[in-house]
Amino acid sequence: MDLGLKGKRALVCASSKGLGLGCARALAEAGADLVMNARGSDALEASAAEIRNAFGVDVVTVAADVTSEEGRAKVLEAARGVDILVNNAGGPPPGLWTDWERDDFIAALDANMLTPIALIKALVPDMMERGWGRVVNITSQAVKAPIPVLGLSNSARAGLTGYVAGTSRQIAGSGVTINNLLPGIHATDRAVSLDTGVSKAQGISIDEARAAREATIPAGRYGTIEEFGATCAFLCSQHAGFIVGQNILLDGGGVNSTL
Repeated sequence: MDLGLKGKRALVCASSKGLGLGCARALAEAGADLVMNARGSDALEASAAEIRNAFGVDVVTVAADVTSEEGRAKVLEAARGVDILVNNAGGPPPGLWTDWERDDFIAALDANMLTPIALIKALVPDMMERGWGRVVNITSQAVKAPIPVLGLSNSARAGLTGYVAGTSRQIAGSGVTINNLLPGIHATDRAVSLDTGVSKAQGISIDEARAAREATIPAGRYGTIEEFGATCAFLCSQHAGFIVGQNILLDGGGVNSTL
């Protein structure tokens, strides 16, 4: 299937590894040039070089914290005129509802709600003028089924979801779509970290911790960054122009709901 992305340019945030890298690779495979962003330059440059060699697309890298004003300015300078925006940022730490104060919520909102909104406001108007554009926000399955220990993430990502619900419908007539991808557990460094924590807490091996978690997923396994990236690339494609303001779960059936 031709996704119609040859010659398009995409900004993919937090794309040196994990889900962001999966999205960057899938977009590059479809022929899109990239602006890749991450905090750490070493992993970012290594991933960018691999993508250039594998797919022959142009890749610009920006090592910066996109959640800061200074970092966001650097990213936006490099990303002027992009056709596609993939918003992505790591979630805030877990805890109990009694642990969090106002500053904790402000930090979560800055990273997982206000930064994506700022990038949307900065880049979408030009997409609208050109009559075509795609925005995909990587959020979390917790938007559909809140995770108690992730109250900061639940709150910030739900806020972004509400913003997208209204905004996406205001701009859809211009040929620009905004949608959200809601990952469950995928085979990334984050999964290794979670399984390591369970392993230490319960005195079991990492393999046993992973097997126990996989048993809670109807698909019986963790997702891969390749299938996540492919879904992102489809949402960015010429075939997805009628998909507007949706929240698409990639969780192996983990969220048990009819709608």
